[in-house]
Amino acid sequence: MKESFLDNPLKFIRQCVQQRKIQWTYHVNMRLKNRGISREAIVSSISQYEIIEEYPKDKYFPSYLIYSQYQNIVFHVLFAADIECENVRVITAYIPNSEKWEGDLKTRR
Repeated sequence: MKESFLDNPLKFIRQCVQQRKIQWTYHVNMRLKNRGISREAIVSSISQYEIIEEYPKDKYFPSYLIYSQYQNIVFHVLFAADIECENVRVITAYIPNSEKWEGDLKTRR
């Protein structure tokens, strides 16, 4: 899996989510309910994932901001990729707003 990650981080993220190799951070657990995004929405929208920003030198692990949607709700999820342990960590998730994002909700203003 490590080689395919180098070539295709989206594939790595999808595989981890599909195999339920997910760690939910304390931060995201506290925020999801208030933000109207469920774990089910994040996991079930796997086919909609699209990387919109990459942070390969993030503090602990390379991380990726994912655009997704579930039942007509558009949201972003920040995944950190733990390559060595072959899992992803959900750092945060939120519903993007038009003040910070262009109309496609994929491009920062």
